[in-house]
Amino acid sequence: MFTENSNRIFSESINKYHETDNVDTPIQNPYEVKTIEYFLYLKNWIDTVQWHYEDIIRNPNINPAEALVLKRKIDKSNQDRTDLVELIDSYFLDKYKDVTPSADATINTESPAWAIDRLSILALKIYHMQQEVIRNDASAEHKAACQKKLDILLEQQKDLSSAIEQLINDIATGKKYMKVYKQMKMYNDPALNPVLYEKK
Repeated sequence: MFTENSNRIFSESINKYHETDNVDTPIQNPYEVKTIEYFLYLKNWIDTVQWHYEDIIRNPNINPAEALVLKRKIDKSNQDRTDLVELIDSYFLDKYKDVTPSADATINTESPAWAIDRLSILALKIYHMQQEVIRNDASAEHKAACQKKLDILLEQQKDLSSAIEQLINDIATGKKYMKVYKQMKMYNDPALNPVLYEKK
């Protein structure tokens, strides 16, 4: 199943990152370039690094100049993430381009790749909640509370994986059709962000 493969790759990426637990660690993608596995690994690596960017920037004692540099990295990471989601959707569009939707086919609220984006983030939540469950310096109450949250996250992963599989199957059989809208983010575009174009 596609999501089984995705969840395995996400876990692989997360575990590899935490061998160093350093946002500056270069990615070593083990998959053949431009395959769907390559893009899934890259997607999760971006998410994992950004997860830790978000942790670092919330340090109340962070140097303001360092925080600004980090904010720029987060902005770039968000753009890279969006671009990659759109690229993964292109994979599905190409894979099912010859499917003729049925007359009563409907469109889904989100594309397959944006659902997979949520699955990638969910893998990170599961990993880090598991770390809280096994934390040596945490209280029994803390561990018990985190275990309950972990159980919910694992159930959510199962449900989301099932829903994605159903969506992919519906697209493959013509019950649903894909219509992907580019995100058209405006704040990074010097032609669309007034703060940027008014500086010219």
